[in-house]
Amino acid sequence: MIGPKVGKRIISQYGQKVTRAKRIQHFNPNGVGLRNGRFIGLPFHEEEAEVVIQSIPWDVTVSYGAGTALGPELVLEASGQLDLEDPVVAHAWEMGLYVRPSSPDMSQLSATLRVKAEFHIETLEAGLRTDRSIAILEEVNQACTDVHREVYLSSKSILAKGQIPGILGGDHSTPFGLIKALVEDHPEMGILQIDAHMDLRRAYEGFTWSHASIFYNVMNELPVSHLVQVGIRDYCEEEWLLAGSDPDRFTVYRDRDIRQSQFEGQPLSSIWEDVIHHLPQEVYISFDIDGLDPSLCPGTGTPVPGGLSFAEANALLDMVVLSGRKIVGFDVCEVAGNVDWDGNVGARILFRLANLAGYSQGRIS
Repeated sequence: MIGPKVGKRIISQYGQKVTRAKRIQHFNPNGVGLRNGRFIGLPFHEEEAEVVIQSIPWDVTVSYGAGTALGPELVLEASGQLDLEDPVVAHAWEMGLYVRPSSPDMSQLSATLRVKAEFHIETLEAGLRTDRSIAILEEVNQACTDVHREVYLSSKSILAKGQIPGILGGDHSTPFGLIKALVEDHPEMGILQIDAHMDLRRAYEGFTWSHASIFYNVMNELPVSHLVQVGIRDYCEEEWLLAGSDPDRFTVYRDRDIRQSQFEGQPLSSIWEDVIHHLPQEVYISFDIDGLDPSLCPGTGTPVPGGLSFAEANALLDMVVLSGRKIVGFDVCEVAGNVDWDGNVGARILFRLANLAGYSQGRIS
C-alpha cells in the first residue's frame, strides 16, 4: 500500500515541476503586471507553487481601527505594481508563489461578528456587563476557535504537499493555526516577531483569541522554543513582566532601545546580529505591518509613532537568511487602508518573505 502512494506522489511532483517550467518559459517577467487575479500576475496555480499563502480576512477582535479583514484584498490588488527582481534572490519568482483569494463566507462572518464585538467593547468601556454582551463574547470566542482550527487543518495540508506555508491577514490573531501546525513539524522552531506591540495580553477585552493576545496564546499553548520581538513601542505592565519572567523564551528589542544604541554609536547591523543570535536554526517570521514606521502603513488598525523603516526591516530579514537560518513559515498581518500605499507596502513585504523563505530552504538557487 505504501508503494503506490509514494509512486503517485513522485509522479505528481514531477508533473508539477514540468508544468511550472512551461509556465516560466511562456511568462514575460519584464512585461506589465497581469490582472489575472493572482499575486503580481504570476502564472502559477496553487499545486505548482513552492510557497502557498492563505488569505484570512478576519478582524473581529480588533480594539481600535477596523479594516484589516480587507488586507488580503488590498495586497492582492496592489501587487500588480511590483517588479519581479529580488535584490538577494535572483529569479525568485520562478519558484512559484500562490496567494489564495479570500473566502467570501469568512469575510461576511467577520463583518457580522465585528458589529457584535463592537457592542461588547462599548459595553465594557461603559463599565457595564449585560447578558447580550456575555452571549456575544461566547459567540466570538467560538467563531475564532473555529477559524484557527480551519487554518490549522489547511496548513497541515499545505505542509503535507511539501510546500512552504504563509498567512496573509487579517488581524494578528489569524496565524495561530499555522504556527501550531508548523511547530508540530519543527519542534525547535523559534519566532521572530516584527511589531509595535508585544501581543502578550491575556484574553484582551474578554476575547480569548484577541489580536492583542496572539503570542500569549502561542507561548502558553505551544512548545515554541523562543520568541524574539523587534520594534516594540506600545505595551502594558502585564506584558512586560511576562516577557521578563522567562528570559530563556522571550527576548524583546524595544524601538527606543534600538534607537538609543544607535545614538550611542552602535551600528544597526550589529544590533541585527544580536537579534539573530537569539534565534534557533529554524525560524517563523511574524510581520505585523505596524512594526514599520506608520508613514508606511497609515491605515493599519493600531498605528504607533516610531518603528522600522522599510530598509531596516528588509536588512533584518536578509540577515536572518544569510546567517544560514531556515524560514519555515511566515505571516503578514494588519494591512488596512488603501491599495495604493498600505497594500503596496504589504505586498512588497509578503513577496520578500516568500522569496527569502524559499531561498533559505533551497527551493531556488
